[in-house]
Amino acid sequence: MNTEAPTNSYVELLVRLRSERDELVPPMAFVPAAERYNLMPALDRWVLRHAFELLAANRTRRGWEPALCAINLSGASINDDSFLDYLLAEFVRSGIPHSLICFEITETTAVTSLSKAAEFIGALRGLGCRFALDDFGAGVSSFNYLKHLPVDYVKIDGSFVRDMVHDPVDRAMVEAIHSIGHVMGKRTIAESVETVEIIDLLKT
Repeated sequence: MNTEAPTNSYVELLVRLRSERDELVPPMAFVPAAERYNLMPALDRWVLRHAFELLAANRTRRGWEPALCAINLSGASINDDSFLDYLLAEFVRSGIPHSLICFEITETTAVTSLSKAAEFIGALRGLGCRFALDDFGAGVSSFNYLKHLPVDYVKIDGSFVRDMVHDPVDRAMVEAIHSIGHVMGKRTIAESVETVEIIDLLKT
């Protein structure tokens, strides 16, 4: 296993669709259609191949500073029996160390097929990949599911973070998720951090 260690930097690679008028289309405008027509496995494969090619090209540059790169995966891909083999082959083809990649899956994706998700996560974590549970807190039984998923990061849903400066309940939710994540040895990431006030409160 290649143990090239990333720095403390954590970056998330996001995809956009370029329209016929050369405009960038956000994910929420095309991902629901891709899900409806069962195109997400193909889309995930496209993103992975291009992301790995981009990372491989950057590794050859002078002054390369490795960062942990997060890539989102859909539930359809995790439930696709051939996807793991494809993913492992892409690691071999690109030469990207497993330790540089963190896969993000949403809480909803994980709980839809808990055993399948846990098996998928376990296989890749054993090679050095990391996992983040995205949009955490949106589900009714979030903490119960967290106990059974071997993820490295918990991304607190932005609906709690966005108004936590003014809403004591949201602030308490963020504190609770962070506290439990800390006890379980997981690192927490806050979504929708858009103001200096929120940054200061999160540091506190």
